[in-house]
Amino acid sequence: MQKQLNSFLSFIENDKKVSQNTLQSYRRDILQYARYIERNKLNYLKIDEEGIKDYLRFMTEIGKKSSTISRSLASIRSFYQYLLRNKKVKKDPTEGIQSPKIEKRVPSVLSSQEVELLLDQPKSIDLKGIRDKAMLEIAYATGMKVSEIISLNIEDIHVDEKYVTCTSKGRTRNIPLGTICTEALKDYIENSRNILIKDDSVTALFVNTNGGRLTRQGFWKIVKYYKEQAHITKDITPHVLRHSFATHLLQNGADLKAIQTMLGHSDISSTQIYMQFQDATIQNIYNKAHPRA
Repeated sequence: MQKQLNSFLSFIENDKKVSQNTLQSYRRDILQYARYIERNKLNYLKIDEEGIKDYLRFMTEIGKKSSTISRSLASIRSFYQYLLRNKKVKKDPTEGIQSPKIEKRVPSVLSSQEVELLLDQPKSIDLKGIRDKAMLEIAYATGMKVSEIISLNIEDIHVDEKYVTCTSKGRTRNIPLGTICTEALKDYIENSRNILIKDDSVTALFVNTNGGRLTRQGFWKIVKYYKEQAHITKDITPHVLRHSFATHLLQNGADLKAIQTMLGHSDISSTQIYMQFQDATIQNIYNKAHPRA
């Protein structure tokens, strides 16, 4: 089984549309499944639908969430589809199995006041402060994921035209930038980045103090630091800024389809989760506009 696993993971790794995070999820899910197969002395090439269901029940018994089980099933299904294409199995045992229903969690959202407080924390008095100000501003101004922000290159920022080009999973989208964000980026590019980089060949927009591309962990630590400086009790991650971006746009009258485009959602159902935060706004509009309200 190990040989086929390695072959499958290499195949996934060479798929340019798959991010490193997705690749690691595949690896984790498949290896856990392989350990189950080995422990129970099963033949992975001959396992049937009931055998896969037994594995999913086992995951439930050990306390795995429905979202984790659903993702694991998707990984196992991809593995057997790969084996099917390579004629190692005659049938995909996951074919008739439905993914467990996943309850959509309510995203954590900051109020406008909390966002202002957080974004006011970095002080433009040193190289790091100038950089951090630009990073937080672009996170809230665009709603980009942290992986997308740290992947940005200097040529992706169009200061004069006030937009950023974001490329993710083989798709490119242009996201508008507001005046405050544009000014913060301009200050960073002109007065901080050119000093932080040690090599002119570096293309990364956001760099660390050693001049290399900022990492995901580095970004998270920066957000956590300023959250503590602002004395905000809510848990704040880069993704919370993404949720806040979408929610505040919707509450202020932005079109759901436009928000979907800016967030890079392929399916509008992913964007519709923010509709629940619009209730108060809709009620106010109704009260003002309806003749019998």
